Amino acid sequence: MPAEAAQSERVAWSDERLVAACRGGDSDAWAALIDKYKNLIYSIPIKHGLHQEAGDIFQSVCLDLLSELPRLREPKAIAKWLIQTCYHKCLASQRRSERHVELGEENDATQPEAAPVPEEMLVEVQREQAVRNALSSLPERCERMVRMLFYQDPPLPYDEVARQLGIATGSVGFIRGRCLTRLRKQLRKMGFE
Repeated sequence: MPAEAAQSERVAWSDERLVAACRGGDSDAWAALIDKYKNLIYSIPIKHGLHQEAGDIFQSVCLDLLSELPRLREPKAIAKWLIQTCYHKCLASQRRSERHVELGEENDATQPEAAPVPEEMLVEVQREQAVRNALSSLPERCERMVRMLFYQDPPLPYDEVARQLGIATGSVGFIRGRCLTRLRKQLRKMGFE
């Protein structure tokens, strides 16, 4: 199995399986875990307007995950852990950039680490991650097509999608419809209506 296909297969693993493999020293599982959640991690600083800091926050969250992985109590809750950790790092980054925090206030209960993730943000990023998970469970051609048509800005024209996938231009619309139906079914399985 080519390395890219093996990576794609691992991304579809359950969080529990990925975490167990990571704890066992499987570097490919670590790469799959990061690949699975990289968009989730990046989305939070972007939502906070921290475009310049997003890369640093991403690295910091990944380092925290690496060090905390052995102590993570609920592997199936890793997405929520990542959301909370990233949110707190965003607040800390904003606080550092404002530089108007008085000395001695760092230990106050208003410190970013004590702030809960706003419910609406938590729901939004969890939904976005669910769509990414559902998308990664589609057959490779469907996933690629949906990404080309809906995740590119601007979306690729049908003739370019057809060229990249090696299909007839006239069949793009039909295959697109089938892929979106599969995606809808997958999202329903995950509890979305």
